[in-house]
Amino acid sequence: MSQPGESYPDTHHDPYSKTVFGFWVYLLTDFILFGALFATYAVLGRNYFGGPTGHELFHLPSTLTQTLLLLTCSFTSGLAGACAHRKNQKGTVIYFLITVILGLGFLGLEYAEFSRLVAGGNGWDKSAFLSSFFTLVGTHGIHVVIAVLWTLVLLPLVYTRGINSMVLRRMTCLRLFWQFVNIVWVFIFTLVYLLGGELG
Repeated sequence: MSQPGESYPDTHHDPYSKTVFGFWVYLLTDFILFGALFATYAVLGRNYFGGPTGHELFHLPSTLTQTLLLLTCSFTSGLAGACAHRKNQKGTVIYFLITVILGLGFLGLEYAEFSRLVAGGNGWDKSAFLSSFFTLVGTHGIHVVIAVLWTLVLLPLVYTRGINSMVLRRMTCLRLFWQFVNIVWVFIFTLVYLLGGELG
């Protein structure tokens, strides 16, 4: 016989489902934001103003490493969410800690890339291409920072309170947010770095 709280949430009426639905609505607004940024990049991404192109600036091996780190983040956050639903406190903490470490690695590589570009005189104000690039990739980076901080805030709750209904709702939204930043990065990697680097 299942223990109290172990049954799947009511998909229409309970607080868990209402919270997750509300978070999906928020994610849709974020998708609209990134859609606008991608559209801006599509319009401005070939306006180099006599400056370097993406083909000259991008370092694809480093970007590929970033992509692998973030894809692994998506996997480990999914494992953490599965552990949370099974009330596995230790597994939840371990997998989310791994996610944080991978996320910090991603941010470190992104910071190094931005620093390299700025040090080479290719800041956001160099051309319309670089303005749209820094805005798009930087906005995604801010989202990864939020995901890392959010995870660090929630992990003490898991450790001290265990996985109750409130923590489970928050962990589910956190897992969805990690998946969201991963999906956005796949588009950035494909449209900005791969296609931009080749066509620049």
